[in-house]
Amino acid sequence: MIDNIRQKLAQTLPGRIAQLDMAPALRKHYKVAPDDATIACVLVLLFPKNGDWHFSLIQRMAHEKDRHSGQISFPGGRLEDDDESLLAGALREAEEEVGVPREDINVLGRLTELYIPVSNFLVHPFVGFLETPPEFVPQPSEVDAILEVSVAELNKMENKKTRDISGGKNIVLKNVPYFDFGGKVVWGATAMMLSEFERVVFGEKNI
Repeated sequence: MIDNIRQKLAQTLPGRIAQLDMAPALRKHYKVAPDDATIACVLVLLFPKNGDWHFSLIQRMAHEKDRHSGQISFPGGRLEDDDESLLAGALREAEEEVGVPREDINVLGRLTELYIPVSNFLVHPFVGFLETPPEFVPQPSEVDAILEVSVAELNKMENKKTRDISGGKNIVLKNVPYFDFGGKVVWGATAMMLSEFERVVFGEKNI
């Protein structure tokens, strides 16, 4: 699977069409990032576990001023001034948030960037893998929990659902598509990036 992903990421990516498959209704038309968007980087981190490939997600700590408080996302965050590149920012954030040394991560490529209007972030997703199962160490101030999800779960139709979701400030988003991983709701930008990653791994057909 790793070689397949590396080859697919080097080709033309599924892009916006795949992202929009799991977008809320308000995002069915892609919005271009403005010049003042904050640059952020995330990592789809793959690792072997119990004979299958898994990827990691984090549940963020609840913070009153964080628009994405308590949500489930990839390890990642804003690009810092001393980051040498977008990739360097993604690897640094992964090391800080889940405790995986950046030198242990084998980089496979990158997915399509995604603009998040509600927080004005332009997110650049990268994909990497570990050769052995990691010993995750969550960052206490940022990470409430680390989720380990089998890649196979991405392509199961029973894990793709819709529901009404609170968008904050008394806003309720109707019929939002999301991934259900063991009862955890993964929606919004993370679900959109996972949708493209699913297309990279499995192609057009669901199992």
